[in-house]
Amino acid sequence: MQELKTKATTLIIGIGNIGRNDDGLGWDFVEKIEEMQLPHIACEYRYQLQIEDAQLVSQYETVFFADASHQALDNGFEIKECSLVDHYYFTSHSQSPETILYLAKELYQKEPIAYTIAIAGNDWDFENKLSEIAKENLDKALQGFEKWVNCSTENNKSAILL
Repeated sequence: MQELKTKATTLIIGIGNIGRNDDGLGWDFVEKIEEMQLPHIACEYRYQLQIEDAQLVSQYETVFFADASHQALDNGFEIKECSLVDHYYFTSHSQSPETILYLAKELYQKEPIAYTIAIAGNDWDFENKLSEIAKENLDKALQGFEKWVNCSTENNKSAILL
């Protein structure tokens, strides 16, 4: 297997479906990060995670999985550490971030530091637009992520995790 040649050390995977209004929050988050043109960050879009994504995440030191949340979140978003778990679904589709991390370790002997970014939404109809609440929560999530990126120490980064 050939290793990816990339300058980026961090990967952000936006998960969702932009055709379902707020379900596209993960993609919108990644789009905004791409606009920042941060040289150490690579971005990918997924409708859902698949087992093949284990190879992709194994190429990075740090991985963020950004997705919409059906739950109301205190700050409109949350960033949490993501640990690997050895469960998987009997289909090659719709795997959890934890499963992708487990597969990266088992198949490629790589264990990137990983986080999930949940952004609260409330409109899941079949259109391609964000609700006003989702737009506010997206802005909050971007601000939280920027604080995390700009922190110089791991202790400070841990304090930002919500």
